[in-house]
Amino acid sequence: MLLCLLLPVSLSTASAQSKPRPPAVTRGVVTPEADRAIRMGLAFLASRQHPDGSFGTGKQFSHNVAVTSLSGLAFLAGGHTPGRGRYGSQVSRTVDMLIESARPSGYIINEPHVSHGPMYGHGFATLFLSEVHGMETRTRVRAKLRNVLSRSVALIVRSQNDEGGWRYEPRGVEYADLSVTVCQVMALRAARNAGIGVRRETIEKCTGFVRRCQNPDGGFRYMPARRESLFPVTAAGLVALSSAGIYDGPEVERGLAFLSRFAATPEVASRSPDHFLYGHYYAVQAAFQAGGETWARWYPLIRDHLVRTQQPGGGWRDRTCDHYGTAMALLILQAPNNYLPIFQR
Repeated sequence: MLLCLLLPVSLSTASAQSKPRPPAVTRGVVTPEADRAIRMGLAFLASRQHPDGSFGTGKQFSHNVAVTSLSGLAFLAGGHTPGRGRYGSQVSRTVDMLIESARPSGYIINEPHVSHGPMYGHGFATLFLSEVHGMETRTRVRAKLRNVLSRSVALIVRSQNDEGGWRYEPRGVEYADLSVTVCQVMALRAARNAGIGVRRETIEKCTGFVRRCQNPDGGFRYMPARRESLFPVTAAGLVALSSAGIYDGPEVERGLAFLSRFAATPEVASRSPDHFLYGHYYAVQAAFQAGGETWARWYPLIRDHLVRTQQPGGGWRDRTCDHYGTAMALLILQAPNNYLPIFQR
């Protein structure tokens, strides 16, 4: 029997946690140019949805669960919900596809379209279905959705390893990594918001793992055995902490200080680091949670970069696939909407 997840969770002392502060989001931060880019991007994504409701292209990412879930989240971030809004039908078809991809074990996987690291897809799918849970109006689908969510959360809990993290497959393997782990803890937080219970112990073990991945310079490494602090992983580490209810404290301050080196100035963006959009997907959430000057500096830079780099057809390029790149860019640009519960405190 799963107990209710209690947030915030701290491994040190209760006094280390301060009361959450709502982020200071500046009105008008989404410029007319950004608004136009968002509208074009959503139209591009909607026109690329496959007949089965999935998204994703290419040999590795065709009909991919992770890309499908992120695309669904991009529509939700624009205020489109199942059956409602301009892209309500696209959201409904995404829900149906992911429900059909759920196995009796709880694993959400679209065989034979399986790419490297299917637990990424499972985590993003659980996140999307949790976010859409309270918006689904079809009675028959709502009952299925609740059942799928309960089983998918149970699978995440079962597959946590002894370190407190997760890896590419739903098995408690010896080594975990922060990239897969953040997907699972975000999914658990969203599921908790939807009323699905999670053991407090699961979150405590996870925050312990995340903290062990932080270096003295404030950056986070891919796994405890590595040493290099990385921008995308640092952004993911901060979001993993906030998903566990840790919004303040020395580890957050040091992480934000390290992250500040990678704000999307023209000089930094021109270097096109690996996993650029992936990193900024998490970084914009970390900046949004921090609010104040962090948010005021971070968002306009990445906003303007994305407006400049949008393709004429409305999408954004990424080496994974353009559906993925477009979904990630839209999630970043639409962060000020504050429509997704997972972005909120």
